Amino acid sequence: MDHEAWTLVLFALCAALAPLLARGVRRFAPVPVVVFEILLGLLVGPALLGWATPSDFTERLSDFGLAMLFFLAGHEIDVAGIRGRPLRRAVGGWLVSLVVGVGLGVLLASTAAAGVFVGIALTSTALGTILPVISDAGELGSPFGRAVSAVGAVGEFGPLIAISIFLSGRQPGTATVVLLVFVVLAAGALLLAVRTPHGRVHRAIEATLHTSGQFAVRLVMLVIAVLVAISIWLGLDMLLGAFVAGLVLKAVMRDAADPLVEQVDAKIEAVGYGFLVPIFFVSTGVTFDLHALVSSGFALAGLPVFLALFLVVRGIPGAFAAPVGATRRDRVSLAFFSATALPIIVAVTNIGRNAGDLSSATATSLVGAGLLSVLVFPLVALSLRGTRPDVEEGVDETTAVPEEA
Repeated sequence: MDHEAWTLVLFALCAALAPLLARGVRRFAPVPVVVFEILLGLLVGPALLGWATPSDFTERLSDFGLAMLFFLAGHEIDVAGIRGRPLRRAVGGWLVSLVVGVGLGVLLASTAAAGVFVGIALTSTALGTILPVISDAGELGSPFGRAVSAVGAVGEFGPLIAISIFLSGRQPGTATVVLLVFVVLAAGALLLAVRTPHGRVHRAIEATLHTSGQFAVRLVMLVIAVLVAISIWLGLDMLLGAFVAGLVLKAVMRDAADPLVEQVDAKIEAVGYGFLVPIFFVSTGVTFDLHALVSSGFALAGLPVFLALFLVVRGIPGAFAAPVGATRRDRVSLAFFSATALPIIVAVTNIGRNAGDLSSATATSLVGAGLLSVLVFPLVALSLRGTRPDVEEGVDETTAVPEEA
């Protein structure tokens, strides 16, 4: 069998095995599926068994998976639920993270440019990774879940803005103008999606829901393609367009009947979490340079340092968004969720290495710490949060704990 075809088979095998392994260990610990996707990719990749070799094709698939991850993150955010106190606290916490992260990055890195890359990487939160975790735990609609969503949304969108301004290769003034152009275009798309009647679109979606037409899925791909293309055309990171695309589609479906929304969401999640997103995480494991990590004392020593910095730079400020009445354990749990990072780190380190500002050792250490955060932090956060009977029984916690306006 052709080696590239064999690699694709291994990617599919890892993606299929991951949820089975996660289900198998669930009674011992609620390990997120992405943990097994990354570990299986690392196992079959060049770092260990050497069965799977990354190629241009798998790299493109991985890029699609990363874009889909950010689309799903944007689509799953309950904007109405997080606005107000959760969003204000999350934004304030992220700005603190940015100042502290860049300050520490410049202080610790060999150059100021490398310090900016490190600092922005430290401010990220993997919303697309933690949302499925809190959803599976039945927390998505609780005040705590909304706080996690707010922190994750800002921790994913904020670094994208920072990348566009500071890491685009343009002067900050020019980059800001370009970003504002994208914001205007994105706001126009959202306004059009909100104010335009979508009866015909909803009927077309419903009519093709169980046919080969599958208009809903094709519409999703079109919206992603258009906004990603605009991002690339403006010289911005494609993930910015993918994230906004999720918000646009949510606006398009806002007036649709609940059964239709549920069926469309199921199809989108099937394409995303069933196919494209696992490819990204498996590819992350396959392409991880384990040899560079273990052969460099600096990179190896940087693992615990960066892991601790995630908690200090991102975790502590993220805990500011804890809901009213949250216990100390809830705040610590929110800090661990906030400090969970990987996709933005991969994007930032790739940009830094391509620009020649970030050394391979630093980049590998950052990505390695990001991998460890995904492996460890959600587990710690869930164990600290514990079982919530009021959530399991479907009772909205807002009836017990009043929220500020």
